[in-house]
Amino acid sequence: MKILLLGEYSRLHNSLKEGLVALGHDVKIVGTGDKFKMFPVDYSIAAKTCNKYNWTKLVCSAIRKLTGFDLEKTERAIRFYKLLPKLKGFDHVQLINSDALETYPFLARLLYKKLFAFIKNRSLLICGDETPVVSYQLTGELKYSVLTPYLQDPSLRKTFHYSLKYQKKGYRKTFTYLVENCQKRITSDLDYEIPMQKMGYSTTFIPNPINTDRLKFQELVIADKIVIFLGINRLSHLKKGIPYFEEALARIQEKQYKTIEIITTENLPYAEYMSRYQKAHIILDQVHAYDQGYNALEAMAQGKVVFTGAENEFLQHYQLAEDEVCINALPDAIKIAKKLSYLIEHPEKIIEISKKARNFIEKEHEYKRIAQQYLDCWTQP
Repeated sequence: MKILLLGEYSRLHNSLKEGLVALGHDVKIVGTGDKFKMFPVDYSIAAKTCNKYNWTKLVCSAIRKLTGFDLEKTERAIRFYKLLPKLKGFDHVQLINSDALETYPFLARLLYKKLFAFIKNRSLLICGDETPVVSYQLTGELKYSVLTPYLQDPSLRKTFHYSLKYQKKGYRKTFTYLVENCQKRITSDLDYEIPMQKMGYSTTFIPNPINTDRLKFQELVIADKIVIFLGINRLSHLKKGIPYFEEALARIQEKQYKTIEIITTENLPYAEYMSRYQKAHIILDQVHAYDQGYNALEAMAQGKVVFTGAENEFLQHYQLAEDEVCINALPDAIKIAKKLSYLIEHPEKIIEISKKARNFIEKEHEYKRIAQQYLDCWTQP
């Protein structure tokens, strides 16, 4: 089977590709690499001209600020249009979300129509911001979500423009078009499955694929210091609830533990991010989540103890006990600090959770088994 994966924001499509290739399929990824993260793709549609020189960056930025016209979005559309002849002959195409081309909605619809003219079998993946997901998050019915800071303070609207754009007419129209023209809708974790179900959409839930062959389990050794790692993406700083982690770390430092080391990074490319946290025992991932995101799962696969989403809905779905495979990071810096203190003072618990985390990933997220679930979903009538 020849498969086209369109878009990449987290490495999900790369891991899915690795699983599909291991099962004997031919797979290509089209995408931008997601800015500073620089995820690998087979065909790039990144806005290279706009970002080639400092002066071109300044010109594109100035035009966007003065007129609202985004040359980068236009360049991505042009690059994809030129790429279309190479995309014939695929048996299936999957979009990472409705904005997989990262261009203007009206251009995206035109390009999707051209692509769909010669790829008849299609699926839409919901694994991040998406029109119905954002719509449900805005109702405030969830205990918390990535939009909680905005609901608490609407003056942050500009900070949350990326998520809120999915409520605009053009993006809604594009999502509706894809619902009508993709045979399958797939969700990757409960943070998207719950809103999609609440908004009345039928979906297939398939957990994120994690390449357990590439990501080796590293048995944790606590000989000297317990290393705590916080990797910050400034673009999603508030969405992920990073201020709670920062406050919790400040509280931990006030206790003057001599047995800890704290590493904080910002806006690292994916490969460097992975390299920097290798020595860590504990990873602080995100707060505003019910389930684990991709970074958390990859860290868990390597035996890290991760503070992330692990709400009751997650525990019930996977039939787990609390704090068994990861730590549920609540939007409460004091509670986070208490859990950190407990782990620092009981390092044997770190070792225990580490092993359970790896076992969970192997059981529920192993990439070849997950790839087969995708194939089964795509080929079912």
